[in-house]
Amino acid sequence: MNENHYIITPSTDLLPMGVAVSSLVAALHLYDENHRLNSTGHTKLVTFCQRVKPAKLPEWLYHQTVYPRLFWMNREQDFSVAGVGVADSIQCEGAGDNNATFEQFKRSLAEKDQYARYFGGFCFNTTEQQEPIWQAFPSFSFVLPLVQLSSDNNNLTLSCHLWLECHNDLQSKISEITDVLNRIVTKTDGSFMKLPELQKISYNPDKETWMIQCRKAIQTFKNGEMEKIMLARQTVLEFRHSFSPLLFLLNYPYPENAIYRFYFEPVENQAFFSFTPERLYRRDAKMLLTEALAGTCLKESINGNDHHASETLLNSEKDIREHNFVREMIYNELLKICSNIDMEVEVQVLQLHRLAHLYTRCAARLKPEFENDTAVLKLLHPTPAVGGVPNAPALLHILELEPFSRGWYAAPVGWVSRDASEFCVAIRSALVNGRFVYLYSGAGLVKGSDPASEWEEVEQKIGDMLAITRQEL
Repeated sequence: MNENHYIITPSTDLLPMGVAVSSLVAALHLYDENHRLNSTGHTKLVTFCQRVKPAKLPEWLYHQTVYPRLFWMNREQDFSVAGVGVADSIQCEGAGDNNATFEQFKRSLAEKDQYARYFGGFCFNTTEQQEPIWQAFPSFSFVLPLVQLSSDNNNLTLSCHLWLECHNDLQSKISEITDVLNRIVTKTDGSFMKLPELQKISYNPDKETWMIQCRKAIQTFKNGEMEKIMLARQTVLEFRHSFSPLLFLLNYPYPENAIYRFYFEPVENQAFFSFTPERLYRRDAKMLLTEALAGTCLKESINGNDHHASETLLNSEKDIREHNFVREMIYNELLKICSNIDMEVEVQVLQLHRLAHLYTRCAARLKPEFENDTAVLKLLHPTPAVGGVPNAPALLHILELEPFSRGWYAAPVGWVSRDASEFCVAIRSALVNGRFVYLYSGAGLVKGSDPASEWEEVEQKIGDMLAITRQEL
């Protein structure tokens, strides 16, 4: 706690949602009465928190009508947040390369309260010309929610953030929060709409063009220019009419999957979301946790269970080689900013419903001059799993070969505060824009890759999201 951050808890009781909202509104009015004439003249954050009885966060979020709406759940599924509205934000619309964008992010975050936690994401490549469908998703955008429902080890808290800058009027800021709280839907019956009829599916690139692109990439391996490139595909779903993108989150068919769930809807019916297994990193002050994740087995293709998938991956020369590219690059890059690097010797297998992946965990201590997220982001993004080896020429080849802009796909998304953060890599993701849904997935190409097999791998990676469109919801 610092002198510019205050936490106010109206009641220590576990309250129903409707009573909790009233409790927060009363606490805000009381704060207004006690502090209206005692403005400090500097920026401060006041958080009002109230424990609430159990609720399902995605369902709660679905019924809210305040934007932006966001959702985050970590891979361990012991921490999740559903948020609405904006107490404060960090945003960048400017041009420049990724490193310049990360430096701007560092300057913006340095001005914020160290306890404020912002949720959002970055563009994959800020030098890329973005398509109009990405208009609501700038180079980076992070939000401190005005109102949020959080679950931490199954303890639920409803909270609101009063962010005061020296020029703000306290009464108008509190009025803004109470207006949003009064709009919060407190009773949810578990019902929600069905997805509309899916009318058309198309691919960008189509299969023939994909094969040509893959052969061009493989030729760079023969020429000695490259060792690995990840190429992506855009699958376009056209529905009869627009709908709430949260239906994808609500109906994800494999809740046990060890994945991150990220959702960001800046304006109604325009959202980016990701069901990704890949951690970029977790930072707690100077301690860093990251991992190498590359090498994929399609369980349907081997007609096998988890054990068979593990055996297949651990005995695949191609997948082990692809994984080692990522593993070695991460270790060598971490040497620049970390000490005490502990990279696991044994390669693990991460089991999902349809797929299995090779992964290796790594823990390290950041050197004092690099104890910030910008240093880590500049170093780790993009990983070879979503870019290539070597990195810089891989990005150029991706721009040349892919017929669409990646936007936030395969970029860092998650949450950040000044002293801690967690980012995942936004693969297995989608952009919803009205009645159109753009699914993104890719395949890592190395010497010996078969373009037809890589097409099938891309199909499997979006299988979870396609399954949602075929469900009776």
